[in-house]
Amino acid sequence: MNKSLKTISLVMLVILGLGSIGVWYAASSINPAKLTQLISSSVKDATGRELRIAGPVSLRVFPSLAITAEQVSLSNASWASKPEMLIVKHVEVDIKLLPLLSKEVEFNAINLNGVDAYLQTNKAGDGNWDFTPAVTDNTSSASLPTPNGSTSSSDQSNFIKIRNLVITDARLSYQDFGSSVKRISIPQLSLKGSGNETAIAGQAQYESYQLGLKGKTTSIRQILNDWNANPIKVNVDLAATLNGKTMNINGDIDKKPQTLPSFNLSLSSKSFEIGSLAGSAALTSPGSAKAPVESPTKSHGRFLFSEEALPLGELPIANGKLAFNIDELSIPGHVPMTGVKGHFVFEGSKININDLHFGLGKGSADVRASVAQFQSANPEIAIKGLARGFTLEQLMDAVDSNTKVKGGDTEIAFNLRSTGTSMHQLAGKANGAVQLSVGKGSIDSRFIDRGGDLLITIVNSINPMRKKSDQTILECAVVYLPVSNGQIALNGSIGVVTDRLDIVLSGSVDLKTEALNIKIDPREKSGLTTGVNLAGLVKLQGTLLNPKAGVNKEGVVNSAVSIGLGFLTGGATILAENARSIATKNANQPCKAALHPWLDIYPGTN
Repeated sequence: MNKSLKTISLVMLVILGLGSIGVWYAASSINPAKLTQLISSSVKDATGRELRIAGPVSLRVFPSLAITAEQVSLSNASWASKPEMLIVKHVEVDIKLLPLLSKEVEFNAINLNGVDAYLQTNKAGDGNWDFTPAVTDNTSSASLPTPNGSTSSSDQSNFIKIRNLVITDARLSYQDFGSSVKRISIPQLSLKGSGNETAIAGQAQYESYQLGLKGKTTSIRQILNDWNANPIKVNVDLAATLNGKTMNINGDIDKKPQTLPSFNLSLSSKSFEIGSLAGSAALTSPGSAKAPVESPTKSHGRFLFSEEALPLGELPIANGKLAFNIDELSIPGHVPMTGVKGHFVFEGSKININDLHFGLGKGSADVRASVAQFQSANPEIAIKGLARGFTLEQLMDAVDSNTKVKGGDTEIAFNLRSTGTSMHQLAGKANGAVQLSVGKGSIDSRFIDRGGDLLITIVNSINPMRKKSDQTILECAVVYLPVSNGQIALNGSIGVVTDRLDIVLSGSVDLKTEALNIKIDPREKSGLTTGVNLAGLVKLQGTLLNPKAGVNKEGVVNSAVSIGLGFLTGGATILAENARSIATKNANQPCKAALHPWLDIYPGTN
């Protein structure tokens, strides 16, 4: 029996040897000119594009088929702005011989040097890199998925397999329709297969952003070959760097034919900079010049909350979990967040953000959120959170380090849900509540000046003389905003106490129209009333975008007896006994009256 096996093995070796000689002889009979023509025609058949080889072509036939070519270019889509989509200075390919006998192309290696790629999209959103032929009524059933969900065997046999890919000195230009060109340089990128793994290493640069990627995954050739044909599990072990900061990406992805992939990935880092990550989003933003930074309170539309559609439809439909654990997450020029942990859970057209926790200074925050039906015309969004242990000083440093604010122990809770495709729709349909409590501190005038038209109008209405002082001493402030279908009812639920004033705000805000109807009741604690509106004489009207201070006629009638008509004409001060009674009031009373139980807003609060 053993002799028979040895004989069969020997015969097989002889056959393989003769086959190799035959392949060598066939390959050696092809001259470079004919080879160039053969390659060009094959590419034309596969992509519909013209492949041109302007430089010399050389050929080696043993132990594998190796081809070297200079000045290779691939023509562009008919609608594209440049005649070529791809230009390569030097190309080296190494092709396995035996698969050629079965009309399969398997590359041992492809090396590209001096690459210029020009990618762009047209008005319809088509990319010039899409070589898919148009589908017609005569499409062969062989190209369609088989009943079991996998593609036909002919499709798989024609799949080009690449084991190793190395690209050096590459430049990528990308232009989305209607936007300027974005350019990325890629000094080096390599994908090297070994067994059932692919080692990945690469560097890239976009403007001032330095990017790197290193690690390994399941064989990319296997991933591409089996992705929608056979069940496959992809292992991921990568380290991505951005401007010297490293993010580790580990986990696995399960893919079954004709189903969404299911993944379980984790992101971890000792230190990462979200400012660099946000800046890289400019790749897809229109316009090449940097747009001037505007105040977030400014709007070019009818409302403060923008009517522009949010990009919710671009969120991925997926199944899986993405966990992250970042020791320090920083934004340039601001206080870094520490101990950032949480989970993104993807369930088809729903994304949950679970147990997001982070620290800022001595404080900490916990947030939960969900976005559901984001591919529909009526997406649902819910968010709730609690932040405590902060100071107003820390919060303002995180937003704008130039604003001078001292102290102000702060606690924030919010629990909101809504539906809509824009911030204006979400505000107009919101339900829930928000509460903010701030303790004793000092506020620089620049804090007020940068707070937007609404804050400036309120403060100027209360105390027109506030600009004569650089700072305001804050004793406490509480803002409680209950929202029901976009309607905010203020029943003394905003209270502020400074070293000079007790302030209570009541009324309503309609977030659908953004109309304001708020009565401001400031009470002068010192009895010095010059330039100060008293006893509910001020009414805030207009809209959130264009607030206006008016006179509360009811307040005028009620105040005439106790203050005296002379004050209404600017000629009298408050009565002495009234001044004494106001001065002896509990300074924290407006804050205590406005404060609601934290449990009512964020269940589970201690």
